[in-house]
Amino acid sequence: MMGKRRAILLAAALVAALVVAVAGYEEEGTRWEGGEEGGTGRREGQESFLLQDSKHVVKTDAGDMRVVRGFGGRFAKSPMHIGFITMEPKSLFIPQYLDSSLILFVRRGEARVGYIYKDELVERDLKMGDIYRIGAGSAFYLINTAEGQRLHVICSIDTSESLGWNSFQSFYIAGGTYPSSVLSGFDQLTLSTAFNVSETELSEMLTTQQSGPIVFLTSSHAPSSWSKFLDMDRNQKVAHMRRIVRIRREDLEQEEDNPTWSFRNLFVSLFGRRGDKRGKTRATGKGPDAYNIYDRKPDFKNDYGWSLALDEGDYSPLKHDDFGVYLVNLTAGSMMAPHINPRATEYGIVLSGAGTIQIVYPNGSLAMNAKVTEGDVFWIPRYFPFCQIASRTGPFEFFGFTTSARDNRPQFLVGANSLLQTMRGPEFAAAFGLTEERLNEIIDAQRETTILPSATVSPPDAAAKVGGSEVEKVIRDFGSDVVMGFD
Repeated sequence: MMGKRRAILLAAALVAALVVAVAGYEEEGTRWEGGEEGGTGRREGQESFLLQDSKHVVKTDAGDMRVVRGFGGRFAKSPMHIGFITMEPKSLFIPQYLDSSLILFVRRGEARVGYIYKDELVERDLKMGDIYRIGAGSAFYLINTAEGQRLHVICSIDTSESLGWNSFQSFYIAGGTYPSSVLSGFDQLTLSTAFNVSETELSEMLTTQQSGPIVFLTSSHAPSSWSKFLDMDRNQKVAHMRRIVRIRREDLEQEEDNPTWSFRNLFVSLFGRRGDKRGKTRATGKGPDAYNIYDRKPDFKNDYGWSLALDEGDYSPLKHDDFGVYLVNLTAGSMMAPHINPRATEYGIVLSGAGTIQIVYPNGSLAMNAKVTEGDVFWIPRYFPFCQIASRTGPFEFFGFTTSARDNRPQFLVGANSLLQTMRGPEFAAAFGLTEERLNEIIDAQRETTILPSATVSPPDAAAKVGGSEVEKVIRDFGSDVVMGFD
């Protein structure tokens, strides 16, 4: 009987573990869960490499945040999710921290980001093309500083440090009835004692805001707690802070050795110190600066497009998450030559134009041949051969993240810089079942590297040298059934 009871308890524990493992966003803006109302589930087959499982986690009159869920298997490394943040002019994404780190990319507009770095407030003004990292557990806020332009931000969400499997959690420091501040969970007496204020004053601070996680800062829209926040000088901020929470001077001036953020230092940094004489000068802090991807010269450029990639050597904060960043622009009809990523999985977001993504399985069969347009998100597994082809109607631009902060060193399979060129010789000729001379004629037909022209603009002599059917025969002769594995 005891053995049976133990078996039942073990089974119940396994079921509970599975429930926890698949738990997601239980409430809007708190925890991820795909396939709910407002999102779409993952599709099978070729389209499994297009990430279509998305959901609005924040949506207010002042802005919204949509998250596209990354791919992750049961035993795979926690995936990267892709976030899309849109904010109306003069709006604020209120102070919070996450159990996941973010790499922000400003697609359009201008922003100010403030976050706690080594226990001090760091503020940076960001413009289009800027890359900026916010670490997991670091309190931050985001402001659209533009007068008449929406802010569009694309971000990676690294869930490797998250509380749940493949999910991420927001902890709002500021808030009211919507969203609730994490401070609201404490006992009223405990919290009023900690702040040294009455429970009535505490209630004023924790119940006024009800406009959501993204709020307007203009006086005509904003709740009273945020009105004219950006225009306050330090003395006004101190007065505002003292009126709400009456923080004592000795508390403000007390030194701390805590290397991370604290609630006290966030409030002090936001509202200033008593007696500060610097007026409207805003502290910028000594944290990392942003990196503008559009100011960087392309790593490769020819008549058919250009590409660049950032690694930890270019922007050191990328090393913390072991992520890289890339940007590619193809002219109409051109192609990023078939290649593989030996070090990283790649996530891509179409910024403009349209094109086709082709991905190949290890056994040489086609995994995906899908058309993509602006806003689509795709992923390329590490080691899988793939290429991107621009539509003939116009340029094709895509941006993305890789799961390695090191130089990825992509290996090209076709073109003047391909593996076939580097390793040419009798071994490859024998492997293809050709004479060495004939193989050289075929692989030398393409004179361009990395980004290749469309068939209509290829050199005519190259097209005459090698027919498409002959190339297909060479590949078939090599054999697509040579697969080493256990399946």
